[in-house]
Amino acid sequence: MQAQGKDRSSPVTNVIRLIAAGAAAGVLTAAIALPAVGGAGVTAKSAMEDLNLKPEELDEPPLPERTVLKDAKGKQIAQFFFENRQSVTLDKVSPIMKTALISIEDFRFYEHGPIDIEGTIRALLKNMTSGGVTQGGSSITQQYVKQVLFNAAETDAERAAAIAPTVSRKLNELRYALAIEKKYTKDEVLEKYFNIAYFGAGAYGVQAASKRFFGKSAAELNLAEAATLAGAVQNPNRTDPNVSKESRAALLERRNIVLDRMAQLSKITPAERDAAKATKLGYKDTKFPGGCETSPYPYFCLYVQYEILNNEDFGKTPEERKKLLQRGGLTIKTTIDPQMQKAAEKAIKNWVSTKDKPVASQAMIVPGTGEIKAMAASRKFGNNKKKNEISYNVVADAKHGGGGGFQQGSTAKPYTLAAALEEGYKYGDGFPSPAGYNAPSYGAFRDCKGNRVGEPSHQVRNSSEGGGGFKTLQSGTWGSVNTFFMKLEERVGLCKTVKMAKKLGLKRADGQPLREFETFTLGINETDPVTVASTYAVFASRGQSCKPLAITEIVDRYGKAKRFKPKCTRVMDEEVADAVSGILSGVFTKGTMSGVGGIGRDAAGKTGTTDGYTAAWFAGYTPNLSSAVSIGDPRGAFDNRLMGVTIGGRGYSYVYGASISGPIWKQSMMQALKGIEAAEFTPVNMERFGGCGDICAPKPVKKDKDRGGDGEPDDRGGDPFDMFDADDGDFGPITPGN
Repeated sequence: MQAQGKDRSSPVTNVIRLIAAGAAAGVLTAAIALPAVGGAGVTAKSAMEDLNLKPEELDEPPLPERTVLKDAKGKQIAQFFFENRQSVTLDKVSPIMKTALISIEDFRFYEHGPIDIEGTIRALLKNMTSGGVTQGGSSITQQYVKQVLFNAAETDAERAAAIAPTVSRKLNELRYALAIEKKYTKDEVLEKYFNIAYFGAGAYGVQAASKRFFGKSAAELNLAEAATLAGAVQNPNRTDPNVSKESRAALLERRNIVLDRMAQLSKITPAERDAAKATKLGYKDTKFPGGCETSPYPYFCLYVQYEILNNEDFGKTPEERKKLLQRGGLTIKTTIDPQMQKAAEKAIKNWVSTKDKPVASQAMIVPGTGEIKAMAASRKFGNNKKKNEISYNVVADAKHGGGGGFQQGSTAKPYTLAAALEEGYKYGDGFPSPAGYNAPSYGAFRDCKGNRVGEPSHQVRNSSEGGGGFKTLQSGTWGSVNTFFMKLEERVGLCKTVKMAKKLGLKRADGQPLREFETFTLGINETDPVTVASTYAVFASRGQSCKPLAITEIVDRYGKAKRFKPKCTRVMDEEVADAVSGILSGVFTKGTMSGVGGIGRDAAGKTGTTDGYTAAWFAGYTPNLSSAVSIGDPRGAFDNRLMGVTIGGRGYSYVYGASISGPIWKQSMMQALKGIEAAEFTPVNMERFGGCGDICAPKPVKKDKDRGGDGEPDDRGGDPFDMFDADDGDFGPITPGN
């Protein structure tokens, strides 16, 4: 604004003009100009001094940026963003884009200070005479300040206050603008504006807008495209090309206004203007998928997302961690291995259809590091129920976006086996295992708080695959004999079994404490494949328990990298772990997986079927890789049992651990380990674990001719232990133990 001494109008005329200006352009013009009325020689500078317009430092929080997830090979697998933005330096923006924006928004940008009084009045008068808004009144610096304040707002009320048409807000905006132009060069201010501005269609910043609108970078924009984006920033909601035909027409109109303005300022020739006007809008609607539903590995992606939200390594408070994920501009390198992931997906697809209601899920983990290499499920991730999609992480626990999990079944028995071996039991130790077992009424089981547990009226029975008779640690495990493990847990102690499971990392999927009842060894707790695979990895790593690891490195927006190492603790003696592996290896050759077979290298594992066929599992490992596979119906396992079902086009009267989960495990592990040199288990120390202690199998007895006269068991030509009603697999309802 010029000094009043050079203005030939009367003070009254000035007042009338400025009142009109205040009504048409807002309170800012009036607030700044009115102090100049009434005295010659009063300048805009003195007016600002009267209003106490001193520079005030503006807090400029980092802009929300995309966070990118990469697999172990460095390939992008997902991205998260609170705002779709890709900040770029000014030299990455085409010159014509800079010219277009400055022409329409602030053509004297490089000539004036934080506020262009002359430009503000000129724009005001132009808009009044044209009957519409054709030129902006605020400088680019002022607009940048407003965008910063709006972006920093946390609530709707704060966001409304950031753009409210009040004198105080506009004066604060000016104070911040004064400080900004003292702090940065004009080019730096322009660069910041290009990166913060919203252009519509969900695109923040000129780079994201260029890709969203035209499928190219900001450096490649031509005249018509640049004019389109320059026109969009004034009212991006009104000109959003993704909304309707009307909004696209409004955007086209704005583009042409920009072109006219550029020609008027002689930034382009009339011929160039006309040629650009003759082109179509050219909006390409390039998609920028975000979130886990668009990732090729959605369940793993969800795991990573929740790991950041829940882990204090990534922020002290949940709110800090949420902001980091949504706004951090991070590059996150993860542990997922494409080959192993593909192996799991293919094996599951071969056995379970995406249309099946029961869902199969699998996790693969590296022993000794805890690195998660694969997370797959038979049903697609999403919210479309008609397509049978599932909207939570069925492979993991609730803490990582999962649900309540499925009962573990007999894959929990190795925890009791490990506790027994740690207590000094030997391979040959055993005892008679009847067809039915009732908890002793005298309270043989106590939980870890010392409470008596056990329901004597509840009878545990064996499955048809797990017959009774005298069983040792080896044969009882190979046959998955329920009554054997009930008696073994009774002898070892329920609490010692629970403590062993906890040491190995067992947790309930729902986050609640483990249920400590006498049937703990039969797998009554609901859990998930990531957790079970992690517990079995302890045996494979000879006693090292490692927290599941999904993230190995995070690089922030400034290029600073933070690496995350495995968190491992020794929880078991190496030789005890070797002894567990020695027994579980026999499951493939002498036990419940003998019909499925091994994988051509050292492997150990355990099948698991729950009471009433509510779920079926197989968990197993090699020294290189541990994996667990579960199958159950997420609609409710107890209401939708795996009995008389068709899964993957095959009919099953009953689904056991070796029916579907075992074959999936075998096929996926063979493919996942291709190209990886086979490692061998450490031989078992048979001097320590071989033979038997005080509970060896009794020697066969001679016939008792008087049939009971000497008090010894009669030999009637059958099993000398038939007095225990050994299971012959021919009875009523059973508790499956395979």
